[in-house]
Amino acid sequence: MNTLRNLINLSKLFMEDKGHGEKKIIIGLTGMYCAGKNYIAALLEARGIPVLDVDKLGYRAIEEEREAILTRFGREVLSASGQVDRKKLGALVFDNPGELAALESIVHPGANRLTGQWIGEQGGPCVINAALLHRSSAFERLDAIILVKAPALVRFGRARKRDGLPWGELFRRFWSQRNFISQYLRGKTDIYTIYNSPFRTDPRRQLETIILRIGMVT
Repeated sequence: MNTLRNLINLSKLFMEDKGHGEKKIIIGLTGMYCAGKNYIAALLEARGIPVLDVDKLGYRAIEEEREAILTRFGREVLSASGQVDRKKLGALVFDNPGELAALESIVHPGANRLTGQWIGEQGGPCVINAALLHRSSAFERLDAIILVKAPALVRFGRARKRDGLPWGELFRRFWSQRNFISQYLRGKTDIYTIYNSPFRTDPRRQLETIILRIGMVT
């Protein structure tokens, strides 16, 4: 059954897209805090597969919507150089669903537009790298999702080393992602998991297997 399902999925990936010739393979890449999705993104890019970092694209969208953000959240979110300080802005919306929704209503339209433009510019398989992949406008267009996992203790260690945040802040971030994986299991898109842990097979080997199964050979 799994073999038949994979063959059907692969055939769909290479069907003609209306008016655009061969269908473009679009893969989503996501993972929990400090699981290592950016490491996997770097491996994909090294293989010649274009990767869009939606988080960085969001920074561009924030600057484009600077005036709307200042009107909604005030000038206290500005840095000394006059740019929107993402850490200050993040502190305002963290654990505040109403404020987060307000920020997303300002930033997401621009980020979605830029994402669509980038996908349209790609001539072959491409990857959307996003922490909140399920909120991207590209989510419904994905042919598969690569989900990066790592044990909680491993992620805690990486987070402390990389970000140096207090333990309380780290626990809040981890708790906020308690339903992270379930958001993707409810969908119909195939999910391929990479275990980025010193106790599992080298992630590079796992990724090569996934690339072959999805049909992203370049």
